[in-house]
Amino acid sequence: MQHGTLLSGRWCCTYNNLKQNKIELLAPAGDLEKLKYALIYGADAVYLGGEAFSLRAGAGNFTIDELKEGLEFAHTLGKKVYLTLNIFPHNEDIPKLTTYLENIKELSIDGFIASDPGVIALLKEKLNNPEIHLSTQANMTNYATANFWYQMGIRRIVLARELSLDEIKELRNNIPDDLELEAFVHGAMCISYSGRCLLSNFMVERDANRGACAHPCRWKYALVEEKRPGEYYPIEEDSRGTYIMNSKDLAMVDNMGDLIEAGVASAKIEGRMKSLFYVATVVSAYRKAIDEYYNKLDKGEDISESADSYINEVAKVSNRQFTTGFYYDSPTNEDQNYESNAYSRDYSFIGVIHNQIEEGVLLLQQRNKFAVGDHVEIFGPSYSAKEFKVVEINDAETDEKMEYAPHPKQLLKVRFDQSVDGIKEYFIMRKAL
Repeated sequence: MQHGTLLSGRWCCTYNNLKQNKIELLAPAGDLEKLKYALIYGADAVYLGGEAFSLRAGAGNFTIDELKEGLEFAHTLGKKVYLTLNIFPHNEDIPKLTTYLENIKELSIDGFIASDPGVIALLKEKLNNPEIHLSTQANMTNYATANFWYQMGIRRIVLARELSLDEIKELRNNIPDDLELEAFVHGAMCISYSGRCLLSNFMVERDANRGACAHPCRWKYALVEEKRPGEYYPIEEDSRGTYIMNSKDLAMVDNMGDLIEAGVASAKIEGRMKSLFYVATVVSAYRKAIDEYYNKLDKGEDISESADSYINEVAKVSNRQFTTGFYYDSPTNEDQNYESNAYSRDYSFIGVIHNQIEEGVLLLQQRNKFAVGDHVEIFGPSYSAKEFKVVEINDAETDEKMEYAPHPKQLLKVRFDQSVDGIKEYFIMRKAL
């Protein structure tokens, strides 16, 4: 971690304050399965969407019954669930939203993420003293605006992604102590201002501000001159076109101390449409990075240097290379990927563990193809990745021996070349490509 000196401002100027105001690790939950994995792998809270009214309509999202189950699971672990209602609604959405709030008003949801003043007013009208977090869609970039929203009853603000660490420090020192700041630390970066984009609406009539973004910022683009229709000129040297709006992914995992010291209360990971493998891997890495910082703080050790770099771990899931976004300097061409809109992928997610059947044998649900003889890694909550060799695969129902496992979600009995003691439900198996 590349830490600066501790703040001299009024809010978190001492080690004691840093310890007392431990940063929350907030993870995406695109569906009920991902919610469980996020919390088990170390998230303090998750954010999720119902079947409407959030900006990730393409995620699995939650029915009301699933939301109830997710809340029970989280609260049993002493963790929190925040519901996103951050669309910019049109007239036709208001009656539906009103009905939805009536249907969920008895649920013990820990907070609501909203950006539209009308939605915020409806939350206050229909629910009993809801905790409301201002979405990043509100483009909150200064302390005057933060104080305005505080007067409106907001007690947490999700910062615009365009703020630097220095701006966050200044903002923190000019707002009430009980107004929390939440900041994105990992995931896809939108080329528009804090997510407000009209490209998708304009090009394919899918409104990004109502949850249906088609991600045109990742498409291939080339230049066409008015008098030469059909003749396409690459803006860069790549003859296939260019990716002028294709940002690298945000990753602050090796710089968490700087965010903590700036007064950020919640570190938010993007990715409600990402895989279970992404959620578990990224959450686990950030949990370790945050815990390392506080462990050193508790022991009075030097927090300016990290014993480990966690960037290599988060790179094991699909990514577009990494950037620190706006936190240190305004992004340059080095923070864009002009070569391709494709993800980098070095590992394949090949299975989730159900339990140990006998010595050296695990029951798992297959997610991607693997074969006898493959060298794989297994990791889990508070369990560092360990390499194993697959020596036998059998169908869990028929006990038929198999040379490889081609069928997604098939239950398999897999024998390894060594003991699998300590490996249990919710552990994940992956393979280097």
